[in-house]
Amino acid sequence: MINTEQPHVLVVDDDDRLRQLLSKYLSENGFLVSAAPDAADARAKLGGIQFDVIILDLMMPGESGLDFAKDLRRTNPVPILMLTAMDEPEDRIEGLERGADDYLAKPFEPRELLLRLNNILKRVPAAQDIPCEVQLGDAVFNTERGELLKDGQLVRLTDIEIALLSVLAGRAGEVINRDLLIEMTGATGGGRAVDVQVTRLRRKIEQDPKLPRYLQTVRGRGYVLRPD
Repeated sequence: MINTEQPHVLVVDDDDRLRQLLSKYLSENGFLVSAAPDAADARAKLGGIQFDVIILDLMMPGESGLDFAKDLRRTNPVPILMLTAMDEPEDRIEGLERGADDYLAKPFEPRELLLRLNNILKRVPAAQDIPCEVQLGDAVFNTERGELLKDGQLVRLTDIEIALLSVLAGRAGEVINRDLLIEMTGATGGGRAVDVQVTRLRRKIEQDPKLPRYLQTVRGRGYVLRPD
């Protein structure tokens, strides 16, 4: 795995000119940059490199950015800034629901892109800070594969449960409020929906879900994961 002090961004866009311009601009502004023309190439690069953030075009031939983001969220919490020529509210909402952390319509000012990337990096842990495995008693969560094993048996997780557990594992010991969890996981339905997802997760990882040892509530502040 590549480890660097520079934030490593993956630019995924089928537009060769835009991909090259973004790579040059971001390199000049303190980023280590990799690029991919489509989802297949992006997936191959993600198999060997831990990125800090992805810039993802929504409309691409073959697998769309929306479908790629949804699939990626099952196993990888890396933040996504989605780019698109469509700027209708329903398009933005769909992008966020599929797992995007932010949304920028084309054409855009490069400085705004840079500002949004830096804002994402401030609130999301770097990929290399996320442990590969998190021990939760007799349960083990693999953050790279998005898999939960309990007593050696695979436990089925929904996409939103994987995203939620990945975010909490990436910030183990840190209290995260409901609004930020919604933003980082793409959960819909408000704070109450997050509460429901946490309750379901506790049933899968805790010995006594009513007296949680690992996934704890901090009254008035949010939730915190405390692994072994």
